[in-house]
Amino acid sequence: MLLERLYDNDLAQAGYFIGCQARGEALVVDARRDIGDYLDLAAEHGMRIVAVTETHIHADYLSGTRELAAATGATVYVSGEGGQDWQYGFDAERLLDGDTVTIGRLTVRARHTPGHTPEHLSFLITDGAFSQDPGYLLSGDFVFAGDLGRPDLLDEAAGGVDTRFEGAHQLFTSLREVFLELPDHVQVLPGHGAGSACGKALGALPATTVGYERLNAWWGPYLRDDDREGFVRELLDGQPDAHAYFARMKRQNKEGPRVLGALTAPPELTGEQVRRSLDEDAAVLVDTRTHTEVHRGTVSGALNIPGPAKAATFGAWAWDPEVETGPLVLFAPDGDTARQVRDHLLRVGVDHVIGYTTGMEGLPTVVPRRITPEQLAESDPELVLDVRGRSEHAEGHIPGSRQISAGRVLWNLDALPVGGTVVSYCQSGARSSVAASALRRAGLDVVELDRGYPGWAEWRRDSQALAQSAGR
Repeated sequence: MLLERLYDNDLAQAGYFIGCQARGEALVVDARRDIGDYLDLAAEHGMRIVAVTETHIHADYLSGTRELAAATGATVYVSGEGGQDWQYGFDAERLLDGDTVTIGRLTVRARHTPGHTPEHLSFLITDGAFSQDPGYLLSGDFVFAGDLGRPDLLDEAAGGVDTRFEGAHQLFTSLREVFLELPDHVQVLPGHGAGSACGKALGALPATTVGYERLNAWWGPYLRDDDREGFVRELLDGQPDAHAYFARMKRQNKEGPRVLGALTAPPELTGEQVRRSLDEDAAVLVDTRTHTEVHRGTVSGALNIPGPAKAATFGAWAWDPEVETGPLVLFAPDGDTARQVRDHLLRVGVDHVIGYTTGMEGLPTVVPRRITPEQLAESDPELVLDVRGRSEHAEGHIPGSRQISAGRVLWNLDALPVGGTVVSYCQSGARSSVAASALRRAGLDVVELDRGYPGWAEWRRDSQALAQSAGR
């Protein structure tokens, strides 16, 4: 058996390539939308991808299941569990609890493990060439290394009302009736790692085992004591902010993402082509440099989506393709960087990149406005906006600031002042730069706090120390 984990550090997301080497056939689970890595892996090992499936209707990225099936002719399998409201809207084979898919000498058995979502499946893998018993569990967003999939996303991002409580109870039952019934040696391969917003305390380990989680995970004592209510309280407490784009991912993944077909590299555009497009409001420029570089000067009206490493995450915060449908031009140092940024954006459904440029010559430029902590203390902005997460804000913030995470600001414009100045800040400056660029495009007057919250906290300590010294 061949089992490969394909991990996207941007979205902290894992997909799996599982192949029978004797038959040269493979199954891909939880593919992302830029499918080149899966095709390359199949070619490297002389395999055909004959089946594709996914653990559930994802919220944090746009599924590549249909994309990969269209490219390979593979059969698509999706969950048929969860009730009528959670049925996929495209043609595919439906899997119910206990159903199996055979890939050569491999058996893939679906287990219904609701809680994170009502339709969620986990997949037990048996390598028939080695054993008649399952050895691996692809757990999706059910069980992570050290944590569980959050059950509140339907409330936070998909318009649900108090579904978190039912989901938490379902997770308790799924753990008791499915997960803990497995032998301790079964290796658990989760769908996310540290940094994902699909749980609150995900470990960085790529895998764990049933036995290790049984003994060490935070939820173990609650299951051993049959303390369902304590489990629910602990699970729901302190979950991170859910990004607003999750709602769009849910809708698009349920109905089936648009199939892109074969991708070509973004073309390099001339300065004149870019200038004309910007002058005519026929395109939006995306500055892919870091916030420190952007702060030295960028194109007027440009979005800051640093890349390629986190371009999917930042892009989904700064651009809503359901509202703004125009094309994007990337400002990138070279074609390879532009291609990587484009591919990352595709993972969150930002599809309309028409090309890239490597220079700003002839384009209107601007230096984004910033303010020091000293200047902030002497000014009277309409709003001080903390774009960090809720937990960061709770640990310490600028007095009077309002917290709306960078992944939600564009969807909460009605909570921001139309007139007056908004001062935005985060920890390092990166999230604030992304959010500020999106808010400026939306018409707000946004100034970024230099050195973020750490700079303000340092200035405050120094000011207080100086005042105490002067008072002696």
